[in-house]
Amino acid sequence: MNSFHTKTFAAAALAALAAMAAPAWAQGTIDKGVLKVGSDLTYPPYNYMAEGNKPAGFDVELMAALSKAAGLKVEILDTRFENLIIGVRGGQFDVIASTLYVKPERAKQIDYIAYMKTGVSIAVATASKKSFAKPEELCGQKVGSIKGAAWLEKLAAMNQGVCKANPIDSREFPTSPETTQAMLSGGVDAQIEDSAVLQDAVTKLGGRVKITTKENFYPVIVGLGVRKGNDELAGALRKALATLQANGSYDALMKKYNVSKPSESEFKAAVGS
Repeated sequence: MNSFHTKTFAAAALAALAAMAAPAWAQGTIDKGVLKVGSDLTYPPYNYMAEGNKPAGFDVELMAALSKAAGLKVEILDTRFENLIIGVRGGQFDVIASTLYVKPERAKQIDYIAYMKTGVSIAVATASKKSFAKPEELCGQKVGSIKGAAWLEKLAAMNQGVCKANPIDSREFPTSPETTQAMLSGGVDAQIEDSAVLQDAVTKLGGRVKITTKENFYPVIVGLGVRKGNDELAGALRKALATLQANGSYDALMKKYNVSKPSESEFKAAVGS
């Protein structure tokens, strides 16, 4: 065998070894070996742009750890919340990691991988002197929420029930910070939002916003979203999540962000099965 054939054979052998070493389920990604993640980076502390224009937050840290455990590189694509399901179904990215609440109607469009449980609170502008201890006290008020939020259906149901005579004026905004700004400017009387997100806003705004509820309402399950039929990738992510649970890094992340793990029964209830 001459030197040309020797080099050709060696290169082919190395390529074959590399193919054997690469995870088979990496084929489940749009770009082989790269996990493209759709995330709305306007939602601290879960997903946001940190100093230096770098993605940060709970979901970003989780996806970095999952990608490493799965042997994939990670790429975070900033995408507005209402476009996330459209994006993953249309192949713009592989997975949604953006505090996506588990809902039956969404489960008909994507496959979920549950990973977190949280709830919502009510906040007001401190200067407004308003205070709402529970959702039922929002009847007749202008209430701001991020567009597509899971609790919007709760407000709609209240307008057909307890608030029917004095309905809530429910208003939606593209991002949570925009909702908060609308509240500070008097555009809405209150904001309903994930409890951790509101607490982050209270801290960053130096007391201009305050949470008036004493408990979390509407407890929800949060999941990653994968295109239906992409079983290879979904299986890889579930396996990677199990690895993080086994080595303790998943529990450490839960503790860091003051959220909890959902049970299988809670997930099934959330998807309506």
